[in-house]
Amino acid sequence: MASSLLVEAAIIVAATVAIWKGSDWLESSSERLATYYGLPDVVQGAIIVAVGSSFPEVATVVVAALGGSMPLGVGAIVGSAIFNILIIPAAAGIATDDELESSRTLVYKEAQFYMLAVSVLLITMALAVIYYPGEATLTGVITRPLAAIPLALYGLYVFIQYQDTADHDPEEDWTADISVGREWLFLLLGLAVILVAVENLVHAVRVIGRAAGVQEFLLGVTILAAATSLPDTLVSVRAARDDRGVTSLANVLGSNTFDLLVAIPLGVLIAGTWTVDFAMAVPMFGVLTGATILLFTVLRTDLVLSELESYALLGAYAAFVAWVIVETAGWVGGVLPT
Repeated sequence: MASSLLVEAAIIVAATVAIWKGSDWLESSSERLATYYGLPDVVQGAIIVAVGSSFPEVATVVVAALGGSMPLGVGAIVGSAIFNILIIPAAAGIATDDELESSRTLVYKEAQFYMLAVSVLLITMALAVIYYPGEATLTGVITRPLAAIPLALYGLYVFIQYQDTADHDPEEDWTADISVGREWLFLLLGLAVILVAVENLVHAVRVIGRAAGVQEFLLGVTILAAATSLPDTLVSVRAARDDRGVTSLANVLGSNTFDLLVAIPLGVLIAGTWTVDFAMAVPMFGVLTGATILLFTVLRTDLVLSELESYALLGAYAAFVAWVIVETAGWVGGVLPT
């Protein structure tokens, strides 16, 4: 039994490395294609790079839904969102020599639209509990029509970004140095590698979870979330070191918006339905909301993220992990079901 678990742990490590490599190809190609097509920095970070770096999370939800483990996939999305909000800006801020620059557009459009995304998804879950109650208390069934609500909001988000793109005039022409065919090839190759790696990752996490007796949702919030968020972290750190603070931070918010409004509904569309446990979802979304408010606050102060503020974000994530461990272990009476 122990040797089998060690093999599964090794698979998790190998799959994480493969996800990192595939995401590197995917994100590099996405960035170059965005530059080729003349998209502004905010749109590059919030749509092109964000969707590319979010593909591991999307693949996780799809694989989990096909395998009948939607709680695992949704847990990965929620945990990844919390990881992205707290860890990635902190890592980017610490990795740079100077303070990480933000912008009013980022704070007042991206951050606030992301808060709207969190609210809409939580409202969708509440509608499921009200109109399609499950067998247990505070559970509800999210159907395909309900899943269309967050998808429609993401359509609005894309429309807003399209308006920004239409008003944008690229300052320099770098298209001569970009081979469009080669970039599309590496983009597709990255997608294929990620899909194979995620399938093995989800299987290994499920095996370990069953052996340890840990709920799939909590496994998704912790192990899967960290593994699939690694590409986002590397993208944002690289952008921050290149003095592209806006792109670095927009990637975080855009990635989370995509994950919540597209990845989770996509899993529901594939699975047909998903029974949501509102008693577990609300505390997690409460943490996510608090983390977003914290990030919004530190970004608004002088429109920069200082090193001290970066460490404060790290501390907040450490507190979240400690809370999950304590709750899961049942050391104290709490709000998460055991």
